[in-house]
Amino acid sequence: MAKNIDASFGFATRSIHTGNEIDGETGAIRRPITMANSYALPYDPTNVNWSEAGEKLYTRNGGANQEYLQQKLAALSGTEDAVVLATGVAALHSVFFTFLRSGDHVIASSISYIAVYRLLNEYFPKKYNITATLVDTSDIEAVRKAVRPNTRLIHIETPGNPIVGITDIEAVAAIARKAGALLSVDNTFASPYNQLPILLGADLIVESLTKYINGHGDAMGGAVLGSKELIDRIRKEAMINVGGAISPFNAWLIMRGAVTLPLRMKQHNNNALLLAHYLESHPLISFVSYPGLPSHPGHQIAKRQMTGGFSGLIAFGLKTDFDEHNKFVSHLKVITSAVSLGHDESLIVFLGPDDERQYLYPDLFSLGFFRFSVGLEDPEDLIADIEQALDKLI
Repeated sequence: MAKNIDASFGFATRSIHTGNEIDGETGAIRRPITMANSYALPYDPTNVNWSEAGEKLYTRNGGANQEYLQQKLAALSGTEDAVVLATGVAALHSVFFTFLRSGDHVIASSISYIAVYRLLNEYFPKKYNITATLVDTSDIEAVRKAVRPNTRLIHIETPGNPIVGITDIEAVAAIARKAGALLSVDNTFASPYNQLPILLGADLIVESLTKYINGHGDAMGGAVLGSKELIDRIRKEAMINVGGAISPFNAWLIMRGAVTLPLRMKQHNNNALLLAHYLESHPLISFVSYPGLPSHPGHQIAKRQMTGGFSGLIAFGLKTDFDEHNKFVSHLKVITSAVSLGHDESLIVFLGPDDERQYLYPDLFSLGFFRFSVGLEDPEDLIADIEQALDKLI
């Protein structure tokens, strides 16, 4: 029995019900995991196009659990369609691979996820003769000046990885439209609970499902969301014919995780804001970057376009030398030193001068700084954990 859940329902209701139906065979009220890699062919399969999505043929062309998850994500993001892929990087690659051709030009955030930096600054220029201009996309005039006649795509992250910068999506969307280029927005740090780029003029949204949407640190996936016309192109070119399909089990896990997304994001938002204020007040902290703080240069823009909250990512540094940053992490008892973000537990990673992006911002990377993903723990325990670790440095 299909559930008639449409855009008139609230975010939490859509999180729970969209994509879920009563199983016709067993009567289970949850979609089962369909682990098959092949599906029954029609009576005459000779006219089947093996490189097209649509009818289920083979899980690389799209599986049942992937389809259910796509329905949920599109409903949460306010888009016509979605394609789910194996990882967040597969989703990013799918955008660049599908919409850029030899001789094209792309503009992207100068401080961004390391895979984006590597794809656009190294692999695509060398392999496909695609040129990239990396700019501080929070500087709208810098974005405007970077446009060339052959600019086909502008790709931004907001909030950005790893320094949590904010870019004005509407302003960049206007530049992209005037240039005849597509605008893609990596929304991973915000999640659809906090920000809906499609309503601000974006053509495509990228989400690393591994992070907030799954939320449990136990599955990997990525998604691109947008119009059916654009998503169909990604399905054909980057999913089916490059092979970036998600596994049924990971799709099922992320489907399960997404149900609690609104509850988790409220806690991430609240905890991070408390931690950011605490860090900003501490004499050993050199800087704090969190869009919920009035001191953040993008605070007013974030207030306008992040309608749910400011998410759970904080960047901060210490007034000390390089090794003392590592000592600080070694003293933490609750917060875990690990990559990724958006988990139930708080995670911290130390970034320093060995980072490939350090030449862009040498002052920032020279002594190193932390990317702190604030989890769902009691905020008093997180503050106490940081306090005792900082006390050991004094």
